[in-house]
Amino acid sequence: MGVGEANHWDQQYDVIVVGSGGGGMTAALCAKAQGLSAVVIEKSDKYGGTSAVSGGGIWIPCNDDIAKAGAHDSFDEALTYLKRVIGNGVPQARIEAYLRNGPDMVRYLADTFDVRFHSVPKYPDYYPNQPGGKEGWRSMQPDAFDGAKLGAEFDRQRESFKGTLLMGRIAMDQIEAHTLFSRGPGWIRLTLKLVLKYWFDFAWRRRTHRDRRQVLGQGMVAALRYAMLQHDVPLQLDTGLESLVEDNGRVVGVAVTQNGRPLRYHARRGVILACGGFESNQQMREQYLAKPTTTEWTAAPPINHGDGIRAGQQLGAAIDLMDKVWGSPTVAKPGAKQQITLFVERGMPGCVAVNRKGQRFVNEAAAYPDFRDAMYADDAKGNGCVPCWLVFDATFRHKYPMGIFLPGQIEPDSKLPKDWLDKVYYRADTLDALAQKIGVDATGLKDSVARMNGYAKTGVDTEFHKGETAIDRYYSDPSVKPNTCLGPIVKAPFYAVALWPGEIGTKGGLVTDARARVLREDGSVIAGLYATGNTSAAVMGPTYAGAGSTLGPAMTFGYLAARDLANADAGQVARAAA
Repeated sequence: MGVGEANHWDQQYDVIVVGSGGGGMTAALCAKAQGLSAVVIEKSDKYGGTSAVSGGGIWIPCNDDIAKAGAHDSFDEALTYLKRVIGNGVPQARIEAYLRNGPDMVRYLADTFDVRFHSVPKYPDYYPNQPGGKEGWRSMQPDAFDGAKLGAEFDRQRESFKGTLLMGRIAMDQIEAHTLFSRGPGWIRLTLKLVLKYWFDFAWRRRTHRDRRQVLGQGMVAALRYAMLQHDVPLQLDTGLESLVEDNGRVVGVAVTQNGRPLRYHARRGVILACGGFESNQQMREQYLAKPTTTEWTAAPPINHGDGIRAGQQLGAAIDLMDKVWGSPTVAKPGAKQQITLFVERGMPGCVAVNRKGQRFVNEAAAYPDFRDAMYADDAKGNGCVPCWLVFDATFRHKYPMGIFLPGQIEPDSKLPKDWLDKVYYRADTLDALAQKIGVDATGLKDSVARMNGYAKTGVDTEFHKGETAIDRYYSDPSVKPNTCLGPIVKAPFYAVALWPGEIGTKGGLVTDARARVLREDGSVIAGLYATGNTSAAVMGPTYAGAGSTLGPAMTFGYLAARDLANADAGQVARAAA
């Protein structure tokens, strides 16, 4: 059957984008702005993907805000940094394409669609002490967006995690969260401002409990979706990818299931896969990831099953980095569909992470992928580190959050569900009793706590160097001296929470080139097929350069894919449509 038969295709577009996250919506918008018809298809009944529940940050070296603020960055510094932290596993052409086009992508979204980001001055790279690393400015966050502008589309957006909201309801952006969690200057005034603004928005609160002020991933996704509405870019929900349609070695469309009905869509120019990784696919986890592994540990919503990766493999696409994830330690909240990532808590003073022997194995404040990797490395030594335990005392409990609950001064133990005690969190009057409850060697735990107490006095962690880098100190308590990440663990009762080696997404996927084109094992291009985001093998390789290292590349390579499709050879396009 020829691909050009009139009754063969149910719908036809120049570009079909699979996935409604940041990378997918950016690709569709940029395609439309360059004169192409584009559609975004999404298998879920909500749009936004994992982007909607993320921090919404994009890591963009040399962004325009840096020079405007009188700070400095350069392409050479950024390249030096990435080559150092990534290693040799990613072609330099892809790294350079990302660095050169990231600022252009941000500028293009702002100028063309009024989708804007601004730099976060104090958010360091995750390895700021490495050559070319910076202690701020490269991470950007989306401008706040008024959700009321979306109308009915507001209700079709994937909701954020309550853990990213003040009191589980009130939006706070990255700069505000840093001020609140680190108790920076003006944090009480800021808290009152955010609470009162939400509380007095009576008309909106009668409509929904969700804050109309959208920030983080919600703000980014909302702004992109609003731009799609303004520029007539269709979004089709409940439309899942089944397979890619190929003709004479070129991808010319997709087979989908829409509300249970099989359909075929023609892509006159090409298909862009931006439908996430495979963290919710237990079979793929077992096949590719370190053991033990389970979907129950992931911090991502249960929506990504590797559909795009498997569709590409069916056409002979190469894959890479399939054993790698955007790792993070997670804690389990009963009834939640996904676990909660500990981004903030580990850097606060007065806690210690230990294995079953009661021994420390990592800098608690380390970048979250490093923490997760350290868990597996220590577990492989037979030390029992899956799970590990984060132990803290009554002072920590009173002052700081712990993923599943707010600080005790706001949410005391008496306010927590009664059946959580000694199941979700553990509490005891002595370290010996706590160790017995959680199955940890008591002598080892007491020795680890004693050493941490010594480090709290001197300010120097001679074992794992907690608090020595800017990223360690980003979420810490500046009122604690001499090291804002180190505090004593002395006041009863003592607490423990189990940490699991989870992730915010997988980073292995289809191999792509500097133009986001999908490649075969022999390095040849699969014509008409592009991939970005977690459907593609990460340009960051095994590392995590800084906050926004997932979404920054996803959006940049989505932009590059659209640009490449707009510049496609006219003869190829004509043959594909024939």
